[in-house]
Amino acid sequence: MNAIIRRMKIEDLKQVIEIDHSSFSLPWPERSFRFEIAENPAAHCWVTEQDGAVVCFLVFWLIIDEAHIATLATRADQRRNGLGTALMSHALKEAASQGAQSAYLEVRAGNLIAQEMYLKMGFVESDRRSRYYKDNGEDAILMTLKRLQSVSEYRLRNGEKP
Repeated sequence: MNAIIRRMKIEDLKQVIEIDHSSFSLPWPERSFRFEIAENPAAHCWVTEQDGAVVCFLVFWLIIDEAHIATLATRADQRRNGLGTALMSHALKEAASQGAQSAYLEVRAGNLIAQEMYLKMGFVESDRRSRYYKDNGEDAILMTLKRLQSVSEYRLRNGEKP
């Protein structure tokens, strides 16, 4: 069961959308993914493929010297086995190589599992956006990684190659 991280393709969208819809109460429409892949020069779209199937995806936007993690999801049967962390590490390394100095994301206040992963990677809570999510009025926690080098430090602490 080798996992491969690669750029997202239009052909991946059926699987990406299935993961997105099963992961989020406010999933992205297919046209948004198509735009990010084919038209948005700031977008960097990645998937993790395992045994020929997409099991994880991530989209980030590179805006000047910041990486905005727009979305990240892992297929339900593959969660909590390091795929999300590996894909996030890959994306942040890519962002740093493109000039990003920092990264940020929004996460639901109730998504403690995701928050735990982000904290382990060096993100810190930097703000709270009250009633950010339209479906239930849940707050969003804004998390920031001040310097992308801390991702490499995190990976080294866990025995991974930088």
